[in-house]
Amino acid sequence: MPMNFDKLPAGLVDLTKTAAISLEKNNLTGQRAAVYLVLDRSRSMSRYYRDGSVQHLAEQALGLSANLDDDGIVPTIFFDSDAHPVVDISVDNYQGSIDRHHKMLGRMGSTNYAWAMDEVIDHYLDTGSTDPAFVIFQTDGGPDSRRAAEQMLCKAARLPLFWQFIGFGPDRFDFLRKLDDLEVPTKRMIDNAGFFPAGDAPKRMSDTELYDRLMGEFPDWLAKAREAEILH
Repeated sequence: MPMNFDKLPAGLVDLTKTAAISLEKNNLTGQRAAVYLVLDRSRSMSRYYRDGSVQHLAEQALGLSANLDDDGIVPTIFFDSDAHPVVDISVDNYQGSIDRHHKMLGRMGSTNYAWAMDEVIDHYLDTGSTDPAFVIFQTDGGPDSRRAAEQMLCKAARLPLFWQFIGFGPDRFDFLRKLDDLEVPTKRMIDNAGFFPAGDAPKRMSDTELYDRLMGEFPDWLAKAREAEILH
């Protein structure tokens, strides 16, 4: 069951209602899923931490999670040259939480998708959940190892994990577009990923547009995952 609006902080109520409308449009009302957030903290991401874009995305993730889950928590993985241990962003401590965790991690590095994806997979499997996971994966550029990232996505196709990549910034994101279009079944069991660019000023994208784009490929994945008996 989704969280009761009365239990949500005022700053998250409108986001939660907007997410609910997007879910309803996509016939996903009542769908359960754990929402994960994966955040790029490579050196080129500095300005998006400074201007609040990353914090805003975390709040949008909480708004989505409040509809799909009932624990008020979004497990969050920061990554650069390495993947950092999962931290919980919750409705009780979300304000300023991204900046706090980001600063505690110290020096920013490069862009290692594969280790971040592995961290999500390990955490999800450790929970023992039978509900699917919806992974919001944010980055501003291509990974250190394209081969490793592609292999990890293909490995994850057999699990009830859907990866929604979001590009911040002016990059063309050729690699993410490639991941989105990886062949089925020669490369992966089913199509388990989507991608959209949020532009150079991500906060300018309306909450309605963001949620609609997040849900763009999720319903098709749910149907295909059930058909393939990845999801029961």
